[in-house]
Amino acid sequence: MKKSDKERVVTELAERLKSSPTLIVADYRGLTMPQIDALRGQLLEHGARFAVVKNTLTRRAAEEAGVETLLALLEGPTAIAFLESEGDPVAVAKALSTMARETQVLAIRGGIMEGRTITEGDVQSLAKLPPTDVLRAMVVGAVAAPMATVVGLFNAPLRDLVGVLQARIEQLEAQGETADAGAPDSASGSEPQSVEPTETPAANAPSADEAASGSEPQSLEAGSEPEPAESEQEGES
Repeated sequence: MKKSDKERVVTELAERLKSSPTLIVADYRGLTMPQIDALRGQLLEHGARFAVVKNTLTRRAAEEAGVETLLALLEGPTAIAFLESEGDPVAVAKALSTMARETQVLAIRGGIMEGRTITEGDVQSLAKLPPTDVLRAMVVGAVAAPMATVVGLFNAPLRDLVGVLQARIEQLEAQGETADAGAPDSASGSEPQSVEPTETPAANAPSADEAASGSEPQSLEAGSEPEPAESEQEGES
């Protein structure tokens, strides 16, 4: 390979390493070309590009891209599955694990996921997870009902998410106004109005003879005291 070709390959590998937050490294030794092509097609459907690489050039590319953690995985014949930003790591791990199990040839070494080094065991564990769509459904189902619509729009355009949030805010405000309108005065914290004493009927006034004799009029019993106002309702939590 000419020096110019090597430089081009290193540059391309470095760009892939920079743009792929997740990648899985495998030893492809023993696979036939039809098997490699079949695996490449499967991975491409899940958003990953499967490439056979030279270790010497890949080491240079890893150093150039600042991905030194990859160097420890570059031993023997190497192939790398580069996941794109929209790739499905669970599906890619399943495809690689299935090929390794069926051929007894492909050997998964490990990889890098979001900047963290993962082992062959981590890849196997990843392959046992439910599909990504099922995982998302499980997360949405675990969220409380009022928030289900918001969670379901996490991947929707921002304007849709804002619209849902605004509708939820207006709904809560309407509920609050309804509750305030139906609440008793005591809930607002206002003091109960004082009860005026009942005026004495004229029939109960002292007679002229009693007034002349200077005797004190009999005391009148005031009406029963008003029932104390009930304790203030607790505010909505």
